[in-house]
Amino acid sequence: MNLFYAPDITFPLFQLSSEESKHIIKVMRMKAGDSILFTDGKGILYHCRIAGDSPKGCQIEILKDEEGKDKRSFYLQMAVAPTKNINRYEWFLEKATEIGVDRISPFFSEHSERKALKTERLNRVLTAAMKQSLKTFLPVLGEPVSFENLLQQPFEGEKFIAYINPEVVQELSNVYHRGSNALVLIGPEGGFSPEEVKAAQSVGFIPVKLGPSRLRTETAAVAACHTINLLNY
Repeated sequence: MNLFYAPDITFPLFQLSSEESKHIIKVMRMKAGDSILFTDGKGILYHCRIAGDSPKGCQIEILKDEEGKDKRSFYLQMAVAPTKNINRYEWFLEKATEIGVDRISPFFSEHSERKALKTERLNRVLTAAMKQSLKTFLPVLGEPVSFENLLQQPFEGEKFIAYINPEVVQELSNVYHRGSNALVLIGPEGGFSPEEVKAAQSVGFIPVKLGPSRLRTETAAVAACHTINLLNY
């Protein structure tokens, strides 16, 4: 089963872009009368039929819509510093989307090796992962900000910062409360500085560890995302 994405889908008929039309008609070899599934990325699944199979402007008829099965009772925001190797960050985006995440907030901190980020390609990674995993919610990718600006952003829920330090003994899995909204900070390859952790604590973040092993940035981010989702399963 294939799922397609149309953020501006409208009842009862809508027309796809030439690029999407060419993919569906030429590559997927679909034709008029075939059934096809769409999502708007906002949690709705649309059962449709191809009404016109022009590869330059495929016309789609909506038969019915329903709420997707991936709606969650909690909100999860992952704030993750971009990795030096951008492929690793893209891997995290893909896996987090598959597992379940509402917002991803890139930020740059004291030990960040990457100081710039192009979000256009990253949004394409998120969209592809949503479709591949048959999700109906497309995670929001925030614009990159400094660590200081990130801490100033309001968040209603429980806030955690992953920090490797002998004094940090609380596990994320033990301090997070099921059903609560959660924001988890994951630092760059060099980790957070003690000053950054203190700044995060001053605005309500709880330092936590993610297990006995030292994890890469992208692995830690996926582990935290999976932990929150598993505790809410």
